[in-house]
Amino acid sequence: MKIAASELIVNPDGSVYHLCLKPEHLAKTVITVGDTDRVSEITKHFDSVEFTVQNREFKTQTGMLNGKRITVISTGIGTDNIDIVMNELDALVNIDLEKREVKKELTSLEIIRIGTSGSINKNIPLDSFVISKMAIGFDSLLHFYNYDHVQEFQVTEKFLKHTQWWLKKSIPYVIAADDSLVNRFLSDKTKMGITATNVGFYGPQGRILRLGLQDPDINKKMASFDYDGLQITNMEMETAGIYCLSKMMGHRAVSLNAIVADRINGGFSENPKDTVERLITYALERI
Repeated sequence: MKIAASELIVNPDGSVYHLCLKPEHLAKTVITVGDTDRVSEITKHFDSVEFTVQNREFKTQTGMLNGKRITVISTGIGTDNIDIVMNELDALVNIDLEKREVKKELTSLEIIRIGTSGSINKNIPLDSFVISKMAIGFDSLLHFYNYDHVQEFQVTEKFLKHTQWWLKKSIPYVIAADDSLVNRFLSDKTKMGITATNVGFYGPQGRILRLGLQDPDINKKMASFDYDGLQITNMEMETAGIYCLSKMMGHRAVSLNAIVADRINGGFSENPKDTVERLITYALERI
C-alpha cells in the first residue's frame, strides 16, 4: 500500500524530512548521541568520513573504522526526538522512498546509544559505564503504538506496586535491550542494570529548584527496586524510546551510559568530557 505524502515526508532531493538523509548515506551500524558536538567526537576516531549533514539538532556523519562502515547521528534530547529519528532511520532502509511502499525484504539496523547519565544506585559510582539491560520509560511514546509483543509486563507490574505509582502520570513501560549487543559490550569495565528514561530533566528526575515534586521519594523508591537481581541503576532521557521502537521495527539496540552525576550524594564528575571520551573509545573497540 502506498504511503501518503503527508505521512512520510520526502524532501525534493529525495532525503527524509527531518534527518535530510538518503538511503545511500546510512550504514547498517548506527551510533546515536544526544549532543550534536559529540558526533565529531566519535568520528574523529574514524579512518575516513564520507558524508556529513545537519538539520536542526539532527547531525549525521558516516564513515569507515577498521573496514566497517558506521553512521553517527545526534538525536537531541528526549523520546519525542527519538520517535522522529527511529522512524526516519527505519524508512531509509525498509521503505522504497520513490514508490512509497514498504519493501518485501526488511533490513535490521544495529543501533548503539552512547550517552551521559546520572546514577541513583550506590553501586554505580561517578565516571563508571552502565549497559542498559532493560529500560523503563516514564514518557508516553510507546502507548501510541501497538506494543504488547515487546513490553516486559511483569517488570512493569512489579514496579507499579513497588513505587505506588501515581496513575495520573503515564503508565511506565519496560523494554529489554538486544542480548547479543549487551554481551558484546559487557566486561569487567562495565556495570549492568535497568535504565530509567525520564520525560524531563528537572522535576521528572527528582530535581528540586523552586518547584515541589508530586513524589519527593521517587528516586529512593526506584533505587530500592529489584527484579530478579536487576536494579534500576541510572536515569537519562532516550533509551526506552530507542529500545521500544527498535524492537517493534526489528532492529537491535543497546544503550551505553557514561555516569557523570551521582544523584545519591549530589556529586558531579570533575571531568565529564574525559569520561565520555573513554566510553567512546571503549565502544569503538567493540563495534
